[in-house]
Amino acid sequence: MTTRVPFNDLGRALQTQADLLRAAFEDVVASGWLVHGPHHRAFEGELAAYLGVPEVLGVASGTDALALALRAAQQVRPGQVVTAANAGGYTSVAARLVGASVHYCDVDPETHVLDGGALAELLDEISGDEVSAVVVTHLYGHQAELPEIADLCRERGILLVEDCAQAVGARRDGVAAGATGDLATFSFYPTKNLGALGDGGAVATRSAELAERVRQLRQYGWGTKYDVRLDLGTNSRLDEVQAALLRVRLPMLDGFNERRRAVIGRYSAAAPDGVRLLPADGEWHSAHLAVVETADAAGLRRHLDAHGVGTDVHYPVPDHRQPAWAQPAVHLPVTDGLVGRILSLPCFPELRDDEVDAVCRALGSYEG
Repeated sequence: MTTRVPFNDLGRALQTQADLLRAAFEDVVASGWLVHGPHHRAFEGELAAYLGVPEVLGVASGTDALALALRAAQQVRPGQVVTAANAGGYTSVAARLVGASVHYCDVDPETHVLDGGALAELLDEISGDEVSAVVVTHLYGHQAELPEIADLCRERGILLVEDCAQAVGARRDGVAAGATGDLATFSFYPTKNLGALGDGGAVATRSAELAERVRQLRQYGWGTKYDVRLDLGTNSRLDEVQAALLRVRLPMLDGFNERRRAVIGRYSAAAPDGVRLLPADGEWHSAHLAVVETADAAGLRRHLDAHGVGTDVHYPVPDHRQPAWAQPAVHLPVTDGLVGRILSLPCFPELRDDEVDAVCRALGSYEG
């Protein structure tokens, strides 16, 4: 009988953590605080300490985090946003929410994250004076090597925003994803490495000025209650229940990430010639997704499905090819070349060893 391996199963974590999550929920109910209460303040402080930054601001979702970070950037220096086009469209949505236009930069063919050389050429082409922010997505959990990009942004007075939605817990040379940029954004959507039981997000920063802007913008632009100091604020709160549940899961995060990396390592060892697992063999990768690159991803997906393995594609349509945002004149050879070549395999901490074995056997039997 074929072992059916789900692409993800959130219910397993809920079952194993049920008592801890229930206790956290009951504590919130007993406290009487539902918004911006003691668990919210504590989670902001605990995540800030984990990341090694002075300021974390909880918000309602990862997309809100991006939009609020970009709104703060626009208020410091109005202009356009530069980002990659292969990361699911989230930055493109956020940029448009704050009225910024987007320029797309190509990615590195090995890592699939924003390429520093391509970014330098693009900034020279469009004039750095026109750009407010560069958003680097740590795609699939791969913490980008930021020094070159940070230097480019610093030289031009451009704010660097790290999108860490998939990379919470990743560290490079001891520096956490989210601790290098002027602003960093996080998503706590349930499928993330640090997932809530609903939506949630956060903005991290080393800048007291930017932190205060985000703090005000997330709640109507208020300085104090009913005292609007910043225009174009919104209502974006990480509620007390989600903050309490995230506090339960934060201490588990490093262990979860290690398990994810081990799963990807097993897949990589089992993959046949012509099927490349993007590496996740160190703390620089949170192993959010196990991504395969191969000449015929659709064919591999059919093969895996026939062997009972669930899969997905992250992401099938680059932003500059999306119907709502189509930019036919934009030429991104690496990004466009990855279409049809990528596939995501099951990768979550609660995968059983027999399920990992089943995926390995299915991968190993693929002949292209």
